[in-house]
Amino acid sequence: MAPVTSSLLAALAGLPNLAEPVPGWATGGQPTEQQIKAFKAAGGQVVVDNRDPMEPRPFDEPATVHAAGLEYISLPIVHGAVTTDTMKQMHQVLKRLEGKKALLHCSSGNRTAAALIPYMMIEKKMEQEDAVDLAMSIGLRSAELMEVAVQYAGGLSG
Repeated sequence: MAPVTSSLLAALAGLPNLAEPVPGWATGGQPTEQQIKAFKAAGGQVVVDNRDPMEPRPFDEPATVHAAGLEYISLPIVHGAVTTDTMKQMHQVLKRLEGKKALLHCSSGNRTAAALIPYMMIEKKMEQEDAVDLAMSIGLRSAELMEVAVQYAGGLSG
């Protein structure tokens, strides 16, 4: 049997900024209905949506995720309104997802990548620079989001 890692990424082929920063966790931009179904078929369990519910979407994602038999978690990371509390909520969700196969996404991967920084620093004991480099390699583009993520992680790990 092929490793889970490659089957999750294969199921989500074409997803913007697709990456697997933690084994079993795929990150990136907005998936299609077909990608959600393929993710489930590849053993996926949970979809974490970091988009604002008001953002325009190509389809009803919560309904599609539930119809596929997956757990749906909406945790909006809203540009210009991100606080350390937002990062804390995401950190708590990520700790709960350990050992599960999850798809974490926003529209491009930028917000989701930023929200992984505290998890990587605190739970995976990564140095700040390495966690930021990883986030940038999987889609982080916002200095503001990076700063909030590092500020939250620094407050806990410092």
